[in-house]
Amino acid sequence: MISIVDYGMGNLRSVQKACEKVGAEARICSDPAELAGADKMILPGVGAFRDAIAALREQKLDRPVLDQIEADRPLLGICLGLQLLFDRSYEDGEYEGLGVIPGEVVRFQDVPGKVPHMGWNTLQAAGDDPLFAGIPDAAHFYFVHSYYVVPADDSVVAARTQYGPPFTSAIRRGNLFATQFHPEKSQAEGLHLLKNFAVM
Repeated sequence: MISIVDYGMGNLRSVQKACEKVGAEARICSDPAELAGADKMILPGVGAFRDAIAALREQKLDRPVLDQIEADRPLLGICLGLQLLFDRSYEDGEYEGLGVIPGEVVRFQDVPGKVPHMGWNTLQAAGDDPLFAGIPDAAHFYFVHSYYVVPADDSVVAARTQYGPPFTSAIRRGNLFATQFHPEKSQAEGLHLLKNFAVM
């Protein structure tokens, strides 16, 4: 069973339907008690960092997320769900994140294309990773974001993407995984990634 964290800011139904399409049972949960001890967890997110971290804390959903990570049970962050894992974000101010992964969330500067970075782009896996098993190098995934993560330690980088300079587009530490792109919107390759997560 995959538990999808509902704090009011995410493509919840899209994520749930994508999980179900690859044969994984998935439920949307807004109750901290229901999330406690989840087999697998997905932390999705769209919108502003400030509003998301505030909602997560106000609804007391930060604790089960942190417990999941501390217990090294599988968790997948998606888009804003990746950014929330970091120390702080500079989106329209400075806001403290969950502090799970040391590093910051910063805005794109001096890139050749438009901001937000929106549409299909490729990624280069940084090494063998079970999340990307069976997915070819330079596979295309769907992005929509103006900010990106800068880990303090490169050892957590699972994939990078070129948009001007390369940026971190996926991280992994133990059973914690997170992507800047949206696997639920990335057609066959995105479904393959979700299936990899579901069978961990």
